[in-house]
Amino acid sequence: MKKTTTARPEKPYGLLLASMEPPADLEEEFQDWYDNEHVPERTRIDGVLSGVRLVCVEGWPRYVALYDMTSIDVLDGAGYRAVSGDNFSPWSKRILAKVRGQYRAAAIQVFPGEAVTGRFASMTLLRYRDIDSPAQEKKLVQAAQAATVCNRRQTGAARVFRVGKDSHGQANYLVMIEWAHGPGVAAQFVPPAAFSSSLDLVNTYVPYWKHGHLPGVYSK
Repeated sequence: MKKTTTARPEKPYGLLLASMEPPADLEEEFQDWYDNEHVPERTRIDGVLSGVRLVCVEGWPRYVALYDMTSIDVLDGAGYRAVSGDNFSPWSKRILAKVRGQYRAAAIQVFPGEAVTGRFASMTLLRYRDIDSPAQEKKLVQAAQAATVCNRRQTGAARVFRVGKDSHGQANYLVMIEWAHGPGVAAQFVPPAAFSSSLDLVNTYVPYWKHGHLPGVYSK
């Protein structure tokens, strides 16, 4: 689900990422809530460019939603505040109180800066903790660029996001590599060795099938 914009953004695009997994007895209602209330509610917010759901085939937790935004400032706007925090709907409050593995990241797109989530067969998500210098950020960007160049026939896009900074000037980073082929191809991406101690998450996702079934991911 995407919206279009004609004005060139003054700031880099933002991203809101939310991952979680429902208990087995909440699976059906969780999908109804996410598809029929939560995603439509957020994609209607001014400044939200797209909203997509993915399912994890390598890693945990099972589901992730990605929302591209004109800038991270959208999360401070009246539209987002009206449907978040104390203003969550009763349904949202009930579901969110029961899910597991919740991870929420509000991030700034440092590379390429103005790209939105595309169409792909699978996506690799890497998370790096406590990166503390512009030089290290540059190396992550260069690695993402190299993955795109070296796998031109297989890679749709690569993006790098910065997730906040703490009092010590350190930030977490998300690297997303979109692949034109299935999950097996994602393993060809080799994270920079210099950041091996900072890498704490490598998940592989495929687009969520609203009315389909992914064997081995969840059962009916």
